Amino acid sequence: MYYFKNDYSEITHPDIMKALSLHLNDQYEGYGLDRASKSAIQKIQSFLQHDPSEIYFLEGGTQTNKVAISSFLRPHEAVISVETGHIFVHETGAIENTGHKVVTVKGINGKITIDEIQAVLDFHSDEHMVKPKLVYLSQSTEIGTIYHQEELLSISKFCRQHDLYLFVDGARLGSALTAKDNDITLSDLAKWTDAFYIGATKNGGLFGEALVINNPILQQDMRHLIKQQGAMLAKGFVLGIQFDTLFTNNLFFDLAKIANDRAQTIRDELDRRNTKWFVETTTNQLFPIFTAQELAVLESQFGFYRWAEVSPGQFAVRLVTSFATPQSAVDDFVKALQSL
Repeated sequence: MYYFKNDYSEITHPDIMKALSLHLNDQYEGYGLDRASKSAIQKIQSFLQHDPSEIYFLEGGTQTNKVAISSFLRPHEAVISVETGHIFVHETGAIENTGHKVVTVKGINGKITIDEIQAVLDFHSDEHMVKPKLVYLSQSTEIGTIYHQEELLSISKFCRQHDLYLFVDGARLGSALTAKDNDITLSDLAKWTDAFYIGATKNGGLFGEALVINNPILQQDMRHLIKQQGAMLAKGFVLGIQFDTLFTNNLFFDLAKIANDRAQTIRDELDRRNTKWFVETTTNQLFPIFTAQELAVLESQFGFYRWAEVSPGQFAVRLVTSFATPQSAVDDFVKALQSL
């Protein structure tokens, strides 16, 4: 049985494993001050083209969100997120545990809107309430959609006009940047956000996220804050080697494109069958709707998550492809669809 449950089931890409194995007995400085991390930072900076940006390597997405948001905000300040946001649904209250409320809005197709942000600001009108200070969004979103240039630039301008920080969760940023309808670059993110991160865990890495802080105000004492929260890896060079490899010869983008291409093959077959969609995406997450009878056939051969019951006997599921999804698994899934 092949599993389409997530994009981090495999250990890592062979190039990363090779790079790590080549340096098994080498010695490095600790805590991210090593030559591999410095090389990785230089390579990422070449894509950012934004001198004020600083880059810090952390181990996972929840850790990165928690460290960043709790460090950026004062005790009375809050986060605005869509109700499907990872920090609200799938992080066990990590942000709230640091003393910061997550104020949610409904969103449209997983994306926050300026009108919703404005409504939150209007409601939180005085010192008896938390003060909304940071807008959190994901690229791609939790349901596989992406923000386009016009949307993100408008949100960025709104945030700056209203003295709000803009922070982008990039756990699946690779998939977003290589989506067929994407029109945003890493350089755009560096210019339009206060901070974002580049996810490796879900794009071929053993583990790791690269936190990019573009606002100099938010960079102050960041290494102290990372260390205080237990997020500074002594063997930081393990992260550095991974990101140095990912940003050599375009590997980061190539792996994300493979995941998207695998998903596109399945998407094309689903569209040929006139399958209904819970939400339409162009990334490596698919959300088709199947009947209970169809699911009985598919679930006997493949693993995936039932996402929601959209009507009696009709279920939206989530299918996720990765850099390591073999074409044969995709072909088998297509054949299973054709047999329904």
